[in-house]
Amino acid sequence: MKNIHLFLVVILSAFVLTNSFAADISELSGKIIDAQSQSALPGATIAIPDLRVSVVADKNGDFTFKNLPARGRFLVQVSYVGYSTITQLIDFSNQSTLAFSLHPSVIEGREVIITGSATSSDNRKNSTSVASVSKADLLYHPSTNLIDAISRVPGISQITTGPSISKPVIRGLSYNRVVTVNDGVKQQGQQWGDEHGIEIDQYSADHIEVLRGPASLMYGSDALGGVINILDGLPTPDGTLRGEFLTNYASNNGLSGSSLMLQGNENGLIYKARASYKNAYSYQTPTEYVPNSSFNETNFEGQIGLNKKWGYAHLDASSFHNNIGFYEPVRNESGELIDEEGNVFTDNQNKDRTLAFPKQDVRHTKFALNSNLLFGEGSLKSTFGYQHNQRRELETAGEGNALFLNSHTYSYDLKYSFKDQNGWAPVVGVSGEFIHSSNTTGEEQLIPDYNSQALGGFAYIKKTWDNDTFNAGARFDYRKMTGKAFDGDATFDAFNNEFSHITGALGYTHEFNDDFSFKTNAGSAFRAPNIAELSSNGVHEGAFRYEVGNANLKPEQSYQLDAAFDYQNQYISASLGGFANYINDYIYYSTNGETRLIDDRNFPVYSFVQDNAFLRGIELSLTLHPVKFIHFENGFSYTRATNRTTKESLPFIPAATLRNELRFEPTISGTSHTYFSVGIDNFFKQNKIDQFESATSAYTLLNAAIGTTLQISKSQHVTLYIAGKNLLNKAYYDHLSRFKPGRLSDEDPTLGIYNMGRNITFGINVPFTLKHY
Repeated sequence: MKNIHLFLVVILSAFVLTNSFAADISELSGKIIDAQSQSALPGATIAIPDLRVSVVADKNGDFTFKNLPARGRFLVQVSYVGYSTITQLIDFSNQSTLAFSLHPSVIEGREVIITGSATSSDNRKNSTSVASVSKADLLYHPSTNLIDAISRVPGISQITTGPSISKPVIRGLSYNRVVTVNDGVKQQGQQWGDEHGIEIDQYSADHIEVLRGPASLMYGSDALGGVINILDGLPTPDGTLRGEFLTNYASNNGLSGSSLMLQGNENGLIYKARASYKNAYSYQTPTEYVPNSSFNETNFEGQIGLNKKWGYAHLDASSFHNNIGFYEPVRNESGELIDEEGNVFTDNQNKDRTLAFPKQDVRHTKFALNSNLLFGEGSLKSTFGYQHNQRRELETAGEGNALFLNSHTYSYDLKYSFKDQNGWAPVVGVSGEFIHSSNTTGEEQLIPDYNSQALGGFAYIKKTWDNDTFNAGARFDYRKMTGKAFDGDATFDAFNNEFSHITGALGYTHEFNDDFSFKTNAGSAFRAPNIAELSSNGVHEGAFRYEVGNANLKPEQSYQLDAAFDYQNQYISASLGGFANYINDYIYYSTNGETRLIDDRNFPVYSFVQDNAFLRGIELSLTLHPVKFIHFENGFSYTRATNRTTKESLPFIPAATLRNELRFEPTISGTSHTYFSVGIDNFFKQNKIDQFESATSAYTLLNAAIGTTLQISKSQHVTLYIAGKNLLNKAYYDHLSRFKPGRLSDEDPTLGIYNMGRNITFGINVPFTLKHY
């Protein structure tokens, strides 16, 4: 804990110094009107993301920001339901009363300011491929966890172990090739494991930015495939205490989830607290229950901070706890799933919310200190983090941990943005982390105890003209991994590996007009081998295999080019993009058919090897809103991945997917945002597979939903919704499901469990305001 204490001392000292020399206080006021009628737009939201502040226009369309810095240039976002969102760069040192004119649009407004790059920017001027997922998308489409909720985005899919565990896949890349960021901190929770999910409460996300493609320039190693950036909402406007309560229930596995949040802002002192709980019994496929697939999840989190003339400083803390039941599939001669004694599971057992053994007990504690300190017309953004991840696998009641993975992570990230000069915006930054992980105290050992150190620095510059932007950057990274020797049930040799790499990126965007734009980005990225790839030597029970690591593995090196065209007016929103990604020394596990007999059971042996890979694909989205009450949304993605060395397909690449949703949005007195929707998800067959994989057939899922927002008073409303997924109860295998048949070998008869069957979710969301100061 000494490191984190030092971080806190440093940053708090910076607050004091900055507050002593900060610029004078400034106010920023203005008015928001309809561009056509010139009438006021009360309730419109004006936000300055880089300062973490927002206000709401009053009944006359007027707004005022108080306690702002007197100097600096900041991007402002103005949004209102039924209107196109606009952004504008505002110079605080030379600003009179502002006036914003919004144009009506039947296309739903989206988050247009992207924060997951070196500088916050309008997405049209951001050269990387970024998709934004709103809170409504997260809540109102049936999902069992956070990654499941974003898997509808073109180019995004998930590796699943039942409904409770999902791992993100971006353009065919997953595990340690995708970085998940929450509260500004890179999530560290043993991502190398097949059955290791993401320890983040899905109810806490305000929206999510999905960066598709290499992002090593900003995030270093592991961001070779992309980034899932989970963002909290802005603090409530000054003088307000508000909150939300939401709850939902899913019919398939009795999943019930609830979350209560309160947040306030008193003259720049901001605070927030949230408590969430989820609980489910065993889920059903169209043919059977899956025994002991129940789970429960608890999360407590809080935030306290200051928004002042010198910038902001926010401290976030969370405690996440997940219990997950596991079942090693065994069938009798009739094909029924049975327990260790050969008994068929009863309905009472399947609907019991008490977890049986074996199970996982996952705990994740996190502290994150985020700040943006203003120095003259420059700014220093910083994030200091501490994470404690504990992952226990318990085999039998009353016994100790079968496997215990216990890691501590200390991290920092600093970015200094210089004053813009004639459209040139330079940024420099440094980041690093230290991980100490002990993994040999359980009865079984899969990986050794190890320490990991990482350090990186980058320089970035962006030039903006009227309709064009250009950006370039370079980064150097160093990583050291030290594995400790161990001789017990498993044997590990000591090793000491050091990796370093230089990456770079070039990007360009062009706006042909207000509706049509183009972006392209060329970038390199790298990924150092993870601890499992370097040193595994034992049975990975949750993955049903014996894993053998290789301490001589080299880092992966990626070279990617992607490009996209975007078009949006008040009736149509369309995007067409493609990518090509060459990866040298691509790491994957492979088998030659060898097995090892462990405790009277044969496990297939998988070793980590390296070859060169080539991934390419396309992503398409099209939203049509020909009239106010009809919304037609479509998305398509396809990824092809081949081994350039063996000329075969890479393993575990998602099937091509086409999603279509037709939504009717009638106007009903006393309500708003009323909708009826029907959706069809088409998943194509996947027969481009590695030699030890099994192909999966094409299938189609029918979905439907209905929802409305009831206006209780001028300031209070409640949202009700019912959403159904796989309404025809289709029996299917998703290609990335870890329970599909032949997932490990053609001789393994124990797998072959369908994905979840029909599931209908009922939900209520109640935002409320308790007090205006």
